[in-house]
Amino acid sequence: MSRLIDRIHRVELGNLAQFITLCHDLHLSYTLLGGSLLGAIRHQGFIPWDDDVDVGLLRPDYDRLLAEAPQRLDGTHYFLQTPNSDPNYGLSYAKLLDRNTYIEEKNNVNNARKGIFIDIFPLDRIPVEPAQQREQMTKFQWYNTRILLQLRYHLVNTPLQKFQSPLGADQLADVQALKDQRHAVMTAYLNQPNLTQVKNLASQYSYNKEVFSLRQVTDLTPVPFEGLTVQVPTDYATILTEMYGDYLALPPKNQRTEKHLDKLIMDNQVFTD
Repeated sequence: MSRLIDRIHRVELGNLAQFITLCHDLHLSYTLLGGSLLGAIRHQGFIPWDDDVDVGLLRPDYDRLLAEAPQRLDGTHYFLQTPNSDPNYGLSYAKLLDRNTYIEEKNNVNNARKGIFIDIFPLDRIPVEPAQQREQMTKFQWYNTRILLQLRYHLVNTPLQKFQSPLGADQLADVQALKDQRHAVMTAYLNQPNLTQVKNLASQYSYNKEVFSLRQVTDLTPVPFEGLTVQVPTDYATILTEMYGDYLALPPKNQRTEKHLDKLIMDNQVFTD
């Protein structure tokens, strides 16, 4: 019988194929990021123990995807989850969910819609001066934390949560205002073409790990990924070395663990490891 992660990978591959189709049809440029980029180069697909997929688009293409994809997904089993399409969703980036699945994530309890997903990150222009970079990140993190607290994101499930009433219209309106302010911080440098660096502001890595030149995220090359063909930066070696050091070396066995998903429900069955 397949392991949980094998089932997750199969569904995520469908999500990724749907995402690639959307980008092709809408003439949008994207690239794999983070562990997915590493997996594409080192494994020609998923890192065997990694259970997520990360892709990124420059902010103008990202915004077009969010505006135009929902209509194209109508009638499919995919849902583009964004801060606006799901009022209970608190993160600053989008997810493409398979609505035929339900998941429970490790250390991430919340009331947002659940399903096997891929993460879709906007890549935003950032200032040159370190002091301005710190100011932008501080503001982003402040709004992000406020939003997650108000939407009741928790590390663990507690018995008291089931007694909480859903957030009311006024509370959700307050959260939406915070989301709008967070978005303004992320896009503060959007219209400054003299700035030639972009960043995944929601990155889990330290600040400089996912800072890219515009050339790095627009000069792309196709590579194989589990039978699909995906786009990655031509300069992937520089990016991966900055992020991981010797990126072709496998980590110790005790570090080869799934990070995100704890339980999967699909085909009327429950799967756990």
